[in-house]
Amino acid sequence: MKKIYVLDTNVLLQDPNAIFSFDDNEVIIPAIVLEEIDSKKRNADEIGRNARYVSRLLDSLRDQEGRLHDGVNLENGGTLKVELNHKSFRRLQETFGESTNDNRILAVALNYHLEQKEMDTPRPVILVTKDTLVRIKADVLGLRAQDYLSDHVAPMSDFYTGYNKLTVHPAIIDEFYSFRELQLKKLNIEYRLNPHEFVILKDELGTSKSALLKVSRDGLSLEPLHLSNDPIWGIGARNTQQRMALELLLNDDIPLVTLTGRAGTGKTLLALAAGLMKVEDEHRYKKLLIGRPVVPVGKDIGYLPGEKEEKLRPWMQPVYDNLEFLFDTKKAGDIDKILAGLGSIQVEALTYIRGRSIPSQFIIIDEAQNLSKHEVKTIISRVGEGSKIVLMGDPEQIDHPYLDAESNGLTYVVERFKEQSISGHVTLHRGERSALAQLATDLL
Repeated sequence: MKKIYVLDTNVLLQDPNAIFSFDDNEVIIPAIVLEEIDSKKRNADEIGRNARYVSRLLDSLRDQEGRLHDGVNLENGGTLKVELNHKSFRRLQETFGESTNDNRILAVALNYHLEQKEMDTPRPVILVTKDTLVRIKADVLGLRAQDYLSDHVAPMSDFYTGYNKLTVHPAIIDEFYSFRELQLKKLNIEYRLNPHEFVILKDELGTSKSALLKVSRDGLSLEPLHLSNDPIWGIGARNTQQRMALELLLNDDIPLVTLTGRAGTGKTLLALAAGLMKVEDEHRYKKLLIGRPVVPVGKDIGYLPGEKEEKLRPWMQPVYDNLEFLFDTKKAGDIDKILAGLGSIQVEALTYIRGRSIPSQFIIIDEAQNLSKHEVKTIISRVGEGSKIVLMGDPEQIDHPYLDAESNGLTYVVERFKEQSISGHVTLHRGERSALAQLATDLL
């Protein structure tokens, strides 16, 4: 049976092609949604870009198919209709009172639902929204509501971690240590391992015998880690996942590295230490470029006083904190003098990185979970010849209003690149900032 889907504004602002994601069903866009999209189209960010795209898309459908409020056909067999009013707000007013934009969208869905109930063969009416509270309100009204899932890469429980733990016969572990290589087919596993995926072998007989290996670039064999566990810039791996991360960060043959994990797991510190070693010690790259999205102020730092550097400082302070630790500075302002003297380390907001071509640089993008799919594509596509880019963040800590753990740009890159030989990923689980910080992460 065909369904009626009523779309909230946030669905279209997250995915401007969302109207084509509902097969041959009827898609309804309330008129207030057009008003909200119009209010966003002048924004100079991803939301503004999507608002403009939706506007052009709807206009092209109007031009090709006819009047949108009469309903037009979509290429996937469904129909699209812009609902001008659809009866009144009266029925909803008894429950929620105020005629807010969210309530007006709910009113459209409710009126359609009540109208369908009177039909001989009623069609299900489903409100699609990324707003949790709107879904709760819909439930109060007896309406079906669901999140928009087409932009989700994978359920959180299925997220790629970058490593596997396997129990094997001790003879297999002995064979690896003897020949320093192990063919994957000898493990007799039913699933495929990805290039540069790590494997922890444990003795199935219960002894302490174990081995840490990495899948080869061609994905056919297991090889030892190439790097020793010696500290770099005073930073050494404190757990197995951190050692995996350093293996990827210091490998020049892996130009794309993604690191995920909660606060305090060492993502930023490890990436900065690796970048400093590659730029300052080995001179493998010309510059260390560190970027961070400025989400808390709507990606606009213009209202802050001072020059660009002064505006950026509050949002980039976590990066400076880690640099102060690595350089072991003693006084306030010392890190600025060091960076000015070196000239090879640049800290920028992503507002100033997009649109550039960036060759021969070690690029670190912190808090990448606050990037959309389009934004992360824009950034990675600007990486020039001879550069390495590291994307890191915590997918469970999203500040962006239209993203979540399963639809953000960082998760998108991890899942889309996991089978590629030019990329590597590790999820860090254990906090190393302090016992208090780890306890706070677990309990709070």
